[in-house]
Amino acid sequence: MTDKNNEELRPTKMRGVAFPKAKYGVIAAIIIIVVVNVIYYKDFLISLIN
Repeated sequence: MTDKNNEELRPTKMRGVAFPKAKYGVIAAIIIIVVVNVIYYKDFLISLIN
């Protein structure tokens, strides 16, 4: 009985969807945050270099 319950955790429409590993999501989130901050604080970063 418990084996059947473990198999049925995802809804039927989502069983064929391949989910990426969580570590790739963390890496992607960090890259997005860094890129957005570089774009947002571009003038400040350029003034630090000069």
